[in-house]
Amino acid sequence: MKITEVRVRLIKNKDDRLKAFCSMTFDHEFVIRDIKVIEGMDGYFVAMPSRKMSDHCERCGSKNHLRARYCNGCGEPLLDNRAKKDIKGRIKLHADIAHPITVECRQRILKEVVTAYRKEVKKSLQPGYKPAEMDVDDDEIPETIR
Repeated sequence: MKITEVRVRLIKNKDDRLKAFCSMTFDHEFVIRDIKVIEGMDGYFVAMPSRKMSDHCERCGSKNHLRARYCNGCGEPLLDNRAKKDIKGRIKLHADIAHPITVECRQRILKEVVTAYRKEVKKSLQPGYKPAEMDVDDDEIPETIR
């Protein structure tokens, strides 16, 4: 599969490590949205879309994220240490929605996304700059990162 388009939406919060959200299109027919560009200690990296892991209350069956201390449905205190651990013993709080399987694919995605991010940063410095359309309403993006 070839990467045929990368759209970048810059984040205005200058103090945060999160620099942009991206969408990436493969072969003009498959899109992955909510890819994040994050500034790390050794440069930029890409975080693929993920969701918070959850479980259900033993009392009422309501769904709760794993860091919740009380049930969303009945208010009952939830047990600590409900989250499963990975092979390194770290608590797994998020699950990938989409992610590259090979190192080569991850590197190709990183290269394409960071290149598109840098181009968008340059464009943003020009007069009359308009952010890329991301197929998302502005009211879906938290005010703190618009």
